[in-house]
Amino acid sequence: MKYLLLIVGLAVLVFVLGFKRGRPPASSSQPRHEAEPSKDMVACAQCGLHLPRDEALPGRGGHFCSTAHRNAYEASHPS
Repeated sequence: MKYLLLIVGLAVLVFVLGFKRGRPPASSSQPRHEAEPSKDMVACAQCGLHLPRDEALPGRGGHFCSTAHRNAYEASHPS
């Protein structure tokens, strides 16, 4: 019984040391991932969906999320 307890204790010790060795240290020299700079957001004039300005489609009356919404808005709001 004494030897079984000793073997189990050594197995736990080896497991814990192996687990700690497998992880990188907290003060790693690897660069941290920087957050992306925030993008200018606009809302679709038809449905109100917010999307980045560079992905929005310009049209009469504002920005749109798709050509279908731009066409529908322009059809319902003639100039």
